[in-house]
Amino acid sequence: MRRLWLVFSQAVTVALAMVFVLATLKPQWIGPPAAATGAPVQFNIAQAPPAAASAAGIPASPGSFAPAARRASPSVVSVVTSAAVNTRRKSKPNPAEPWFHRDFGDQDGPSSGTGSAVIVSPDGYLLTNNHVVENAGQIEIGLADGRRVAAKVVGTDPDSDLAVLKVALTGLPAITFGDADALQVGDIVLAIGNPFNVGQTVTSGIVSAVGRTGLGLNTFENFIQTDAAINPGNSGGALVDASGQLLGINTAIYSRSGGSMGIGFAIPVSTARQVMEGLITEGVVMRGWIGVQPSDLTADMAESFKLKVDHGVLITGVLQGGPASAAGMQPGDVVLKVGAVPVASTAQLLNAVAALKPLSPAVITVQRGDQALELKVRVAQRPKAKVVVRDPAQE
Repeated sequence: MRRLWLVFSQAVTVALAMVFVLATLKPQWIGPPAAATGAPVQFNIAQAPPAAASAAGIPASPGSFAPAARRASPSVVSVVTSAAVNTRRKSKPNPAEPWFHRDFGDQDGPSSGTGSAVIVSPDGYLLTNNHVVENAGQIEIGLADGRRVAAKVVGTDPDSDLAVLKVALTGLPAITFGDADALQVGDIVLAIGNPFNVGQTVTSGIVSAVGRTGLGLNTFENFIQTDAAINPGNSGGALVDASGQLLGINTAIYSRSGGSMGIGFAIPVSTARQVMEGLITEGVVMRGWIGVQPSDLTADMAESFKLKVDHGVLITGVLQGGPASAAGMQPGDVVLKVGAVPVASTAQLLNAVAALKPLSPAVITVQRGDQALELKVRVAQRPKAKVVVRDPAQE
């Protein structure tokens, strides 16, 4: 019995040893394969289905601005012009000075160019820049759906560099106007236009500054500054918010090369709307005017003239017989407020006076010596800007 037990023990030991060796060297002999022959091992990782980028209202990816672009893009068109007279000229920049370029794309020679425009009503009205259509003999609009149609100029406003066009179409996709006055530095914006005539293009960035003045581009300046890429051909195109609502009309860039350097300027939609409504309904933009020659007040000027204030706008000249003269304003007065609006620069004074309704009374607060005076001015209509036609051959 003892001998039988010894044989059994040895047999079990040998069997266990063989199992150990096989498990180590040939595991597939003692168990089923981990996967079917030739098939890799699959790991059960949860994966989101591909985003339906083409579905309306569904972004292509988290944080995407595709819905805003889809909403606004059909309202932005290309503009191709043929000049009646070759009066367009390229600026000759001084290397020592900043260069501000209006974003007009001169692609096909000196007598034609390309730009952009924004559909602002279903019955065919469009907003663009004055410099896009200035001196144009023929204007052709290219819609986002591929249609091409002739356009005519309803009116232009060189002081703000805006123009209104009209096409003989109805049922157009008009853009939705946003609130430019609520813009803050850091807000996301998209620029839509036809840069370099390559076709409709969307770029993104943020609002870099608001209320930019003193650039010397327009008579009335209150620009939105953005780092969204704006290039030649973007002029007249749309600057929209993250919902696709119109905030401004792209107008100019700061550049030493002519291309985007991350500093672009757009006219706020509040200004554009005022100009558009005036041109469509009255044929002219109604702006206030008082007939003065203003100058920014500096600390040196305040000290030299022994002024009692260190802010405001110095009046260096008053037009005889003009509204300001009739109200008693004199050279040397410092304008502090127009109505309830404080002014600290020439640009602010021009904008505040322009916002006044012609033929209406206004109170302008000035500092004269030791006295603060409130002058009652009857506002006049601003005279229309004179158009000067330049002959490039003489420059």
